[in-house]
Amino acid sequence: MRLLQLLLIIILAGTLHVTAQEFKLGKVSVEELQEKVHPADTSAPAAYLYKRGKTFFELNDGYFNMVTEVECRIKIYKKEGYSYASEEIACYTGGKTIKMYFTDAYTYNLEGGKIEKTKLKADGEFQEQVNENVRVKKITMPNVKEGSVIEFKYVIITPYFTAFEDWYFQYPIPANYVTYEVALPNYFTYNRFMTGYTPIEQTAPKARLGSRGIFQETAVTFTAKNVKALADESFVHNIDNYISILKHELASVQLPNSTPEKYSTDWPSVAKAIYEDNDFGRELGLTNYFKEDLQALVPSGTPPAQKLEIIFGYVKNRMNWNDKNGYYCIDGVKKAYENKVGNVGEINLMLPAMLRHAGLDANPVLVSTRDNGVAIYPARTAYNYVIAGVKLDNNIILLDATSKYTLPNILPLRALNWVGRMIKSNGATEEIDLMPKKNSREMITVSAEVAADGKVTGKTRDQYFDHYGYVFRETYGTLAVDSYLEKLEEYYGGVLVSDYSITNERDLTKPVMEEYNFSHDNVSEVIGNKIYLNPMLFFSMDENPFKQEKREYPIEFDFPHQDKYLLNITIPQGYEIESMPKSVSMAMEENIGTFRYNIGSKDRVVQVSVAFDINYANISQDYYHTIKDFFQKMIEKQNEKIVLKKSI
Repeated sequence: MRLLQLLLIIILAGTLHVTAQEFKLGKVSVEELQEKVHPADTSAPAAYLYKRGKTFFELNDGYFNMVTEVECRIKIYKKEGYSYASEEIACYTGGKTIKMYFTDAYTYNLEGGKIEKTKLKADGEFQEQVNENVRVKKITMPNVKEGSVIEFKYVIITPYFTAFEDWYFQYPIPANYVTYEVALPNYFTYNRFMTGYTPIEQTAPKARLGSRGIFQETAVTFTAKNVKALADESFVHNIDNYISILKHELASVQLPNSTPEKYSTDWPSVAKAIYEDNDFGRELGLTNYFKEDLQALVPSGTPPAQKLEIIFGYVKNRMNWNDKNGYYCIDGVKKAYENKVGNVGEINLMLPAMLRHAGLDANPVLVSTRDNGVAIYPARTAYNYVIAGVKLDNNIILLDATSKYTLPNILPLRALNWVGRMIKSNGATEEIDLMPKKNSREMITVSAEVAADGKVTGKTRDQYFDHYGYVFRETYGTLAVDSYLEKLEEYYGGVLVSDYSITNERDLTKPVMEEYNFSHDNVSEVIGNKIYLNPMLFFSMDENPFKQEKREYPIEFDFPHQDKYLLNITIPQGYEIESMPKSVSMAMEENIGTFRYNIGSKDRVVQVSVAFDINYANISQDYYHTIKDFFQKMIEKQNEKIVLKKSI
């Protein structure tokens, strides 16, 4: 099973001839203005009726400029869609002349059966200099109402064309027609990358004369029709990983009578460039600032596994993360070590430097965090984080010292993003699977008693292992007990907690364990002489998180896990068991997951054992219906009742 199936890089292939649909600015129709809801998505607050883009090159005074022109027509259905009546464009300015402007911007409304046209005025246009190299222009369209149609065009002319602006074929609202033409001078070669699941039609390359007939160019058009709104789904870490985007990266330039210049790169070249940067490789090679301390920490003859444990613990306990990402050092490892605070680069480059100095095979591993998205194509900007990888007994152990609660191979969730890239001092590079393979466990043990009025009281012990323990410590470690108990009672809906205690919250070698007494009035129902009791009490899942008929994207759990429940429930005096749910065992195909539900009774005690396993962090959407059906059956079983009746 291809559990890591993802769109990561799809080199555009195949040629389909399409005839462009005719759209012209200024030709808004009465029918478009009369439309009350989007025909394919009645909940949509707005929609792109069409969006047309074109990128081409002009040759002026011997230099190329890249020109991008974009035309948009947007329908506003609801007040929630008013945000789409504003637009902004940004451009890198550097030290060169950049032109960017809006034009042909109008709002259309239907008034008394006639089309009313309102032009964008100067007070609706804004410009902002974000920094010395980035300028932004914004517009806010006038006279926007429910039912309005807005149109505008913008143009960007820039001498910078190493990479195009990403072109999106999908948005949070539906898009009826999106098309993008790219015309490249034959002197330039670009790599193209497409991400996403939206079907894109591509024309055959067409040779023609470029700007003012000065040079030859080749044009290709990409078109998407009837594109659904990008909908966030449950168990997706970053929806932007799956949006349909076209990217261009300059690969090479060969001007007449000159040798080719290569610009594009591959992953080994990216890794080499990062390693050779002074703020990375040089900092990694510094050792004088910690030598004396390390010698005292790690006596001669210490076994390798113990060296790893000592050094990792030392860096975690000494250093404090300043919440800044990045794989480069800002203040440098020496200053960070002295001040005991640093960014990700400083802390997690210091770590492999110490491990290497102690004789371990340790190297930095570049990572793109979840909120940064999956690294799609070779570029320094593909990564924004770094961890350490240590080869020990033919295994790679991953370490991150930015959190006090991490352990070997227990990384922060922010770093669990598919794959990273190890870079070594000899220039070699290796792709590293970041996702955990071991199931993290939560084990809940309950001893409870049911009263004749249906009230349930008892004692719970909850243990959190591995990543479950990390998440608990990281999330609740700084909360006051009262605040945590409030959240716990809210989570379990109606439970009242008392005599709460927690152990091992600081001892990372043991599972976090919390114990508390509880009472609950809503896990059973008394009807006549019978009590209907949920044998999982308040721990049952009530709602299937998978609601869509069709899944567009892979299912991403935080980590493989097992949730286990052991319950002993004493029934009231004077009652006997009339019926109980049946035991069941279910398994998904390809070992995706299992559910085991065992129930029995002895004297007046009902014994329930439930175990739910998900064995992979990432699962292909091809198995969506399997997972959806599995969860539904599991939820139904969890909510079956024990029926107790009064003894005669």
